[in-house]
Amino acid sequence: MGSLTDTEKRYLEKILGMGSGYVLDFSDASFGEFFGRFQVDIHAAKYQNYGTSKAKKLRAFWEQEPDLLVARVMNELLSSYEASCDLEGTSKDAALLEKARAITARLAGQRVATAAGQTTSIDSFLHEEFKIPNIDKLPIEGPVARVIEGRLAEARLALAGKAYLSVIFLCGSVLEAVLLGAALKAPSTFNRSAASPKDSSGKVKQFPEWTLAQLIDVACDIGVLKPDVQKFGHGLRDFRNYIHPYQQVMSGFSPDEHTAKVCFQVLKAALASVAGERK
Repeated sequence: MGSLTDTEKRYLEKILGMGSGYVLDFSDASFGEFFGRFQVDIHAAKYQNYGTSKAKKLRAFWEQEPDLLVARVMNELLSSYEASCDLEGTSKDAALLEKARAITARLAGQRVATAAGQTTSIDSFLHEEFKIPNIDKLPIEGPVARVIEGRLAEARLALAGKAYLSVIFLCGSVLEAVLLGAALKAPSTFNRSAASPKDSSGKVKQFPEWTLAQLIDVACDIGVLKPDVQKFGHGLRDFRNYIHPYQQVMSGFSPDEHTAKVCFQVLKAALASVAGERK
């Protein structure tokens, strides 16, 4: 479920000293207590698919849990690292810490640096004008298009009625349907992407087996989606996963109007991109 890239993981692993299986100066007991504050049993079997060291469990946690929860945990770990540096009287890793903080900010949907040295934030993204295109311009079959129209109308009503969780679930379902439709319309293009998910034999998976995260990444890789939709789209993907009550409780997620508006904005931008109406 997590969206950390391999490069981002390398930065985080370096700052946390994970090369030898350790994570900072945590013992097994203190590591478990730390994660317990986030209602996570880090020593559970689900986090041992790579091994039983603390570093391997943390890597599994990164992959399995939503970005918002990972961001909360990483911010605390980085604060622990920073406190240790202050006690030792050294700031030699200040640049690495700054990079790691930027990574967690991205996971949390906060302000991050772009390649041009500018910044893209949720607030600036919200103020862009995106119009929902004519549904018939989208790569989806007629019967599905009518369902999409209904869900978009329902999402607007839910937003007006302050049913924010419903807005998130509706937006997530529409985004997944439209991206799946785009993949079915251009299968060879989607399958050739380096980001296409593969099974254990190295063969690209069938489209119904793709997750929303994978659809988003591949669509961006082949130019169907813009990078801003990829970044904020993963946030929508994470929010949509809170359809499971236990997942919502574990992450401490409480949807509000701002969250719902961001999700609806992500959907509008994505639909405009898929329809070819964003330059």
